[in-house]
Parts: sequence; C-alpha cells; structure tokens
Amino acid sequence: MDTQKITTEYRKSQWINIIQKRQDSGQTIGDFCQAAGINKSAYYYWLRRIRKEACEAFEKPDISTDITPTGWMQLSSVAAIPQQTNSTLSIEISGCHITVDINTDPELLKNICRMLRTL
Repeated sequence: MDTQKITTEYRKSQWINIIQKRQDSGQTIGDFCQAAGINKSAYYYWLRRIRKEACEAFEKPDISTDITPTGWMQLSSVAAIPQQTNSTLSIEISGCHITVDINTDPELLKNICRMLRTL
C-alpha cells in the first residue's frame, strides 16, 4: 500500500470538491479564495493538475485488438446479396419503348439508342 499515492488521491478529491464549490458559488477565484482562506496559488495549482489529468484520461485511445481500422465498417459479401434475375429496364426514346434485361448485349443496345435518336 503506497501511502503517498493514497494521500495525493485524498488531497485531489478534496480539491475537486473545493473547485466545484467555487464554480457553484459564482464568485471569482480571488473572492472565493479570500473568503475560504485558501491560497490562490494552491487553488490554481490543483485546478491545473486536475484539468491536466482529466484531459489525459479523455485523450487515451481505446486499445483494440480488432484489425479493422476505426471508422471503417464490414461490408457483406456479394454472395449474401440476393440476385434478382428478372430485372428489366424500360427505355423510351422519341416515343419508342425498349425493354432490356441483364442478358441484353450492350453493343446492340447502344446501336438501337443511336438509331432511335436520329428519328
């Protein structure tokens, strides 16, 4: 049992309470310290120390064993996505309607569209 560490933690908890009381009072630091009989330098020392510890605790990153980088998400595989085999596309050009599906030759579709644009 480290008595110095326990003493420091006890003092820190006392100063956290003092700082909270000062903030709740709405008084300036100078007025509060004078009324409470607290050394202003000691107040600032503990305020700085407590803020620093709070910031350090806030900044510590979570150590993760996951190999996925943060900000990324796992996508499902292509096999898990259901395929629609009966999907069709309807196109209207110059009043002519064309319906194509996945098996339609892209080159043929391109030629038909070109021809319909000239009408």
